Amino acid sequence: MTTRRTAGIHSRPRSVHKPAPSRSRSNGPFYVPLVGVVSALVILGTLMVLSSSTVLAMTTYGSAWYFFLRQLVWTFLGVLAFWYASRFDYHRWSELVKPIMYATCAMLGLVLLPGVGIEAGGARRWLGFDLWRFQPSEIAKLALLLFIADLLTRRADEVDDKHRVLYPILIALAVVAGLVVLEPDLDSTVLIALVAGALMIAGGIRARHLVPLAALGTVVAAYLAISEPYRRARVMTLFDPPTDLANKGYQISQSLIALGSGGISGTGLGAGKSKWLFLPNAHTDFIFSVVGEELGFIGTFLVLTLFVALAFIGVRTALNAPDRFGMLLATGVTVWVSAQAAINIGGVIGILPVSGITLPLISFGGSSLVFTLAAMGILANVARQTQR
Repeated sequence: MTTRRTAGIHSRPRSVHKPAPSRSRSNGPFYVPLVGVVSALVILGTLMVLSSSTVLAMTTYGSAWYFFLRQLVWTFLGVLAFWYASRFDYHRWSELVKPIMYATCAMLGLVLLPGVGIEAGGARRWLGFDLWRFQPSEIAKLALLLFIADLLTRRADEVDDKHRVLYPILIALAVVAGLVVLEPDLDSTVLIALVAGALMIAGGIRARHLVPLAALGTVVAAYLAISEPYRRARVMTLFDPPTDLANKGYQISQSLIALGSGGISGTGLGAGKSKWLFLPNAHTDFIFSVVGEELGFIGTFLVLTLFVALAFIGVRTALNAPDRFGMLLATGVTVWVSAQAAINIGGVIGILPVSGITLPLISFGGSSLVFTLAAMGILANVARQTQR
């Protein structure tokens, strides 16, 4: 008689949604470093949003403080989300998975309805009002992460049963990713798929199932990347260095100029020139370029170091999590934030196609900041319950 394989990235047995251990005075060895790194990124991000957005805010809205004040409100809400999630026992998320998924899919569907979803730049990605709106795709990242982690935990003894584990995950992924790509938002779709793939690997699903899925996903992503002219232009910029500043490579050209003009120590906070409407989306997608211009190599190295530290803490938390559910949650959150940072920075420096996703915890963006901090709070709660 053979037994089913249940190992993921752990070799020792993992319990399924075990009750939270009794709280002690110790928060675990990874909690304080995690809070420190997240705090540093948020503080740096708030300063850079102020610096990078003043010119655009003044010329568009008549107030240099327009974006900064909104970011302060979102930061306050995000800090509350982090604080609550870090103290909310992560095991209890399993009880909320279904309503969160249903609500997320409903919101993703509402976004696509004319007159309901808010359209900007040719994409319909937001719900709410013109001044205060949010992206359901940000919620979708967290919702799908919770769903997959919960399923892989509850059915840990059945990971080789495709009908019980793999197919439900693929159906959920197809629904969420399909709704997001219809907005259209290919960048978030790719990120969601990467997180789902990482969770399946960590959850112990066999490579013979994952390799064909990865190949199929790559083909689909490549097709979608060249199916629209604006996406195709982004891809072609990688192979056609943007020497013509008025051509399709304008954004990346201005980004590289900003990065290169900063030197070692930068021009000084607030003294950059790229934000004077030379660099589009300087306070969102290309805020890393403003960091490089105003804070120089020292600033960009600091940002990279903080994200590497965040990834290291997340991996250590996952490897030492109290149970399988904690391990999967820590894995998913770590891959989410690390991959998003890598995609954004890769586009800014010209080694990846320019994406429409923000630099987590640093770029201007309310829903991204709030839900990323909520995810960081979940990771922090796992870290609090990790004792070694």
